[in-house]
Amino acid sequence: METVTQQPKTPAARPAPAHEQVYRRLREQVLFGDLIPGQPVTIQGLTEALGAGMTPVREAIRRLISDGALAFQGNRRVSVPTLSAGDLDQLLFLRKTVESELVIRASRHVKPAVIDELTRIDARLDDAIAAGDVAGYLRRNYQFHAVLYAQAQAPVLAEMTDRLWLRFGPSLRVVCGRFGTQNLPDRHKELMAALADGDATAAARAIVSDVEDGMEQVAAVLTGPN
Repeated sequence: METVTQQPKTPAARPAPAHEQVYRRLREQVLFGDLIPGQPVTIQGLTEALGAGMTPVREAIRRLISDGALAFQGNRRVSVPTLSAGDLDQLLFLRKTVESELVIRASRHVKPAVIDELTRIDARLDDAIAAGDVAGYLRRNYQFHAVLYAQAQAPVLAEMTDRLWLRFGPSLRVVCGRFGTQNLPDRHKELMAALADGDATAAARAIVSDVEDGMEQVAAVLTGPN
């Protein structure tokens, strides 16, 4: 009788530790503007909102303060920092520099299947814009960039970009609240066409224009007349 050798079962992925889960949830609230710039929140309030213990919430806050996404105000309160004109100028410089480099590197590795995935994400982003779905727009826009930048195989630059997005993401939500979604910038189709053509220079130029357009709107809302 033939002996059948059983293959070992693949162990189920363990859930992330509680402090990591809380960090990710709070990070998303900051990134997608659920917490708006200047809005103070208490540690106790976050604990109740997240349904988490005080210790993991404090650890998540500590990490987000280190990321520059939150600021401690004292008296057990934290807030998303309000960006100044100087902050915006520095963020614009860094985003243009780092994100264009990520796109150049990504263009060396991106495959047709990835361009197809980006096209699907961008189509859902267009649907969110047409529907006035601010939350959907913010999430799909972030997803588009994250998928693209992952192709660069440059984790240090990608991590730096993620931290930059944490700093301006809440302000982008304010822009959407002021202008809606209809006039939001989108150079994604230019970018995808350049990637499909293997034109790294044109792809980098498209991402720089995308960054400039978005940051100009943020600056207009945050530093312009009320």
